[in-house]
Amino acid sequence: MSKDGATHKVVGETRVRVRYAETDQMGVVYYANYLVWFEVGRSELMRQRGLDYKQMEIEEGCLMAVVEATARYKAPARYDEELIVQTTVTGVRGPVVRFSYCILRAQDSTLLCEGETVHVVVGRDMKRCPMPRKYAALLSAAASHDAL
Repeated sequence: MSKDGATHKVVGETRVRVRYAETDQMGVVYYANYLVWFEVGRSELMRQRGLDYKQMEIEEGCLMAVVEATARYKAPARYDEELIVQTTVTGVRGPVVRFSYCILRAQDSTLLCEGETVHVVVGRDMKRCPMPRKYAALLSAAASHDAL
């Protein structure tokens, strides 16, 4: 919360450029690539919040498995366009984390795709486990719109 009492949404932002290999025969981005860009956005948001997936796997022995993914396509992206991936943490409850995404065309801010992923923290045995405290605190702060 800011000094004036307003909350500020924590939004991670990263940019990607559409590669030719990411387009289909119609010349637009193949739909599954948006899920890849969701991952790019999520990883960058974690990094921007001082968290690191790789270190979580190594130091804590746990992973964040995707258990649900949705995407709503609004307009096509095309080869060589620069895109903005905006990512937010929309909820943290125990070992479950929910992220939302907006992918915009950088040139004109047109919304191209919006979506959501739900993750469960699991051990290497793929069984649910508690989220490490450091990650829980920082992700919860981002979800509550309280920038640390």
